[in-house]
Amino acid sequence: MTAVLVSEVGPRDGLQSISRTMPLEAKKAWIRAEAEAGVREIEVGSFVPPALLPQMADTAELVAFARTVPGLAVAVLVPNLKGAERGIAAGAHKMSIPFSMSETHSIRNVRKDHPAMVAEIRAIADRVRQEPAETRPHFEVGLATAFGCTIEGPVEEEQVVRLAEAAIEAGAAEVGLSDTTGYANPAQVKRLVRKVKAAVGPKRLNTLHLHNTRGLGLANALAGLEEGITTLDSSLGGLGGCPAAPGASGNIVTEDLAFMLAAMGIETGIDLPKLLAVRAILEEALPGEPLYGFTPDAGLPLGFGGRA
Repeated sequence: MTAVLVSEVGPRDGLQSISRTMPLEAKKAWIRAEAEAGVREIEVGSFVPPALLPQMADTAELVAFARTVPGLAVAVLVPNLKGAERGIAAGAHKMSIPFSMSETHSIRNVRKDHPAMVAEIRAIADRVRQEPAETRPHFEVGLATAFGCTIEGPVEEEQVVRLAEAAIEAGAAEVGLSDTTGYANPAQVKRLVRKVKAAVGPKRLNTLHLHNTRGLGLANALAGLEEGITTLDSSLGGLGGCPAAPGASGNIVTEDLAFMLAAMGIETGIDLPKLLAVRAILEEALPGEPLYGFTPDAGLPLGFGGRA
């Protein structure tokens, strides 16, 4: 493994999980500063009804802004076909839909059971294919609660494999594995990545979305890297969680992930001192909001190069 894409999900996953709404101009400053620090992909928001998540009401404006940032891949989350239509109209480069492997979580999160979700994925994939190739967004299905559910408990790996195959058959370009609830452990990550890759093909699973609920986030990331994962989602300051999964706190911390990869000699293109400085934007815009991370507290080691 020589290079990894760190995909920043804080503006979406982080901000949807707190009650306050970050001002639009602060969000733009965050996105701009992270891109200038070398982060190449940012999930800027989600196209959900503003009445449900007012924190995400400005997503279309953020997509328009982020598209002006040189070299930045602009990602959004969409819950359904209507959201995908809005994502396409806004000009997102990448769209992902959460497909919960726990049917109970799926119904609570997006009000759809598994057959309805497969039908929704098919409808979005059909719509995406109607776009000209040069403007067609990349459509990924995030297999949420893939490692366990705070409502149902354990999720059978065979069910994850079966639903991953169904998502690809329905037209998704790829699937990603999401530890929505922070239940995963490294052995489980390695096992499930292998099984899903074997079922859908090695190029159809590239991404892990991990939470650090029980302190295993970076260990799980490393386990994924060892199985060929090339994209890791993370959130600046560890902001994030899932409103429909009680107790599922914090994504892995972008600053800590970038430091680990740099220390291992894995290329990400991120300038660590610049990345660490971005936290000041969050601290100013969200005073008192808890931010996490060991690297920001400890600082970079003496003589450390500073780039990942």
